[in-house]
Amino acid sequence: MLKIVVLVSGGGTNLQAIIDAIGAGTIRNAEIAAVISNKPNAYALTRAAENGIEARCISPKEYAGREEFARALLEAIGAYEPDLIVLAGYLVILPPALVSAYAGRIINIHPSLIPSFCGAGYYGLKVHEAVLARGCKVTGATVHFVDEGTDTGPILLQKAVEVKQGDTPEILQRRVMEEAEWKILPRSIDLIAAGKVSVIDGRAVIAD
Repeated sequence: MLKIVVLVSGGGTNLQAIIDAIGAGTIRNAEIAAVISNKPNAYALTRAAENGIEARCISPKEYAGREEFARALLEAIGAYEPDLIVLAGYLVILPPALVSAYAGRIINIHPSLIPSFCGAGYYGLKVHEAVLARGCKVTGATVHFVDEGTDTGPILLQKAVEVKQGDTPEILQRRVMEEAEWKILPRSIDLIAAGKVSVIDGRAVIAD
């Protein structure tokens, strides 16, 4: 059984997609051990509690500095002994010690087709604003492994989404979530739980 800890900052729609997929059996042999947010009022914590999942807030604001926060986060996650950490809209830069401790066991969902519109400053609605400003005809979402960089880890899955005439950032954001994020994030977890994913020469490889 793949044990997962989900890190999230906001409403938790991707978290809900994972919960629903586990319930429907489209994610097999996996369970969410805990949901951790950096914001005490994040609705994702409510979603977790309503589904019987342990929910915790570990906020950088509660600690004197980044090192203290990093230790607290690493200790909290370690208590669950997770096989996989899923960043589902987590808007805090991960401490290097955490990335190192769980190398190859952290994945992130990003709302664009990496390497487009990713890296520093590209998160949430800002991504979709940039896509529309550039006049792109296609966008999408990417699940990738997390390394020391920002959105630079090996790409696991991607799914394209059409940009339509008259789209606003909010409308496009919703379409990307519905047509891409909520599909490829659960699929990625299922593939990892099935032991079908490996990273070879910096690339994620999916076994047949």
